[in-house]
Amino acid sequence: MISVNNVTLSFGKRVLFDEVNLSFSKGNCYGVIGANGAGKSTFLKILSGEIEPNKGTIDITPGERMAVLKQNHFEFDEITVLNTVLMGHKKLWSVMHERDAIYAKADFSEEDGLRAGELEGEFGEMGGYTAESDAGSLLSELGVMDDMHQTLMKDISGAMKVRVLLAQALFGNPDVLILDEPTNNLDVVTISWLENFLAEYENIVIVVSHDRHFLDAVCTHVADVDRQKIKIYTGNYTFWYESSQLAARQQNDKNKKTEEKRKDLMDFIARFSANASKSKQATSRKKALEKLVIEDITPSNRKYPGIIFKQLREVGNQILNVEKLSKTVEGKPLFANISFTVNKGDKIAVVADDQMAVTSFFEIINNEQQADSGTIEWGTTVSKAYLPNDNSQYFTQDLNLMDWLRQYVPPHVTDVDEPFLRGFLGKMLFSGDEVLKQTSVLSGGEKVRCMLSRMMLQDPNVVLLDEPTNHLDLESIQAFNESMENFKGIVMITSHDHTFLQTVCNRIIELTPNGAIDKLMTFDEFLEDKKARKKLALA
Repeated sequence: MISVNNVTLSFGKRVLFDEVNLSFSKGNCYGVIGANGAGKSTFLKILSGEIEPNKGTIDITPGERMAVLKQNHFEFDEITVLNTVLMGHKKLWSVMHERDAIYAKADFSEEDGLRAGELEGEFGEMGGYTAESDAGSLLSELGVMDDMHQTLMKDISGAMKVRVLLAQALFGNPDVLILDEPTNNLDVVTISWLENFLAEYENIVIVVSHDRHFLDAVCTHVADVDRQKIKIYTGNYTFWYESSQLAARQQNDKNKKTEEKRKDLMDFIARFSANASKSKQATSRKKALEKLVIEDITPSNRKYPGIIFKQLREVGNQILNVEKLSKTVEGKPLFANISFTVNKGDKIAVVADDQMAVTSFFEIINNEQQADSGTIEWGTTVSKAYLPNDNSQYFTQDLNLMDWLRQYVPPHVTDVDEPFLRGFLGKMLFSGDEVLKQTSVLSGGEKVRCMLSRMMLQDPNVVLLDEPTNHLDLESIQAFNESMENFKGIVMITSHDHTFLQTVCNRIIELTPNGAIDKLMTFDEFLEDKKARKKLALA
């Protein structure tokens, strides 16, 4: 168990946490959520001892071991991959080295023999005799194959380093596991493995992630960082979001009686808990939901941006026709012979094993890059709005937000006054004097919100999105997701956000060097289909 007692942290006049009191219990996974800048990662650093609070203490049950996912990808450059994982269990690593040093002595004394015996006992109790094989198995399950285990960390790719450091944190069954954005740079298969691993984990897990599918799969509780406080709620992210939204609607419904509101909340809890799977975390969550006090469900203080796309006109029958499109970069084929037609009602997830292939594809269909061969033809009724992966070209001039947005007002909009521009920026939570902020000081998330204001101005009937959730907080991701679900036009999207693709898309197009794999199905169905195809190919 971990107890957080009266923790206060401030940087100058800015108070990040004020008198925070919490406890984290064994068998639970806590998803730490909050707006960008609220202090989620800082809170994890306080828990791990990396940062000292101005006031208060962190107490962990004596004898329990904490493991933290390292963010410094160069810390272990001169260490082999396997040893990097073993070093995750500091006590085991220390015992190994002391024991080996004693055995290496030329003048081995009786005292050395006694000490070696003690160390052998400790080594065995900690699982030392199977440590190397256990670490190797963990690496292999994370996609780091045997032939890399004796390679120095400096000689492997950044993507592989992420997996090794994740294995380091998971190794040896720590009593407390702290993970900051563990799914970053992981593919769908590895994320799925991690979800299953943590869903069966019996100790304490505390995790920060912007991946809602991941939070839903592993969390029994949500720790909400808001207004200098942290409050723990029962349930995963979706339960927290939907229950808080329901509570907010009920609060505004003055005509509904208290007992009716209570019954609605109880019915919601019953429906949600009935969907729990058989994993330990889901079972634990279900039991917690059954004990939940209705009064614990409260409206959230969160502000959600107003992302609303309207079509100036409905798209016609001819939307987009792609014929035999191919692209090679530095001799490497990204995709070849891609042909498909976009139809009315399509919301398409564009995927590929190589993310560069998808970004190149989006740039080609937006005339920002040339294909090696093939054709693209847009219909005459199409009006596009494009959110690129890299938006830097839109922020080369240092303008205030009002002047920046004014550049992108389309010809069909004639009455462009200050209230009009403030309205679009206000939907993206830029209020008051914030609309006079210079673009040179914007954060990554603020730039994306500016881009969304620009896109909404276009009144498009086709929306093209290359990794739209990058840099956004959970509130913006949730609002964006719901906007695309409700949008009546065409959507083409690539994203690492599993929930976004699953809830929005009804068609999946996979780009490969051998053509397009085109499926009318959900993203989850596509992943199952791809898994089945892979098994068939190996048979």
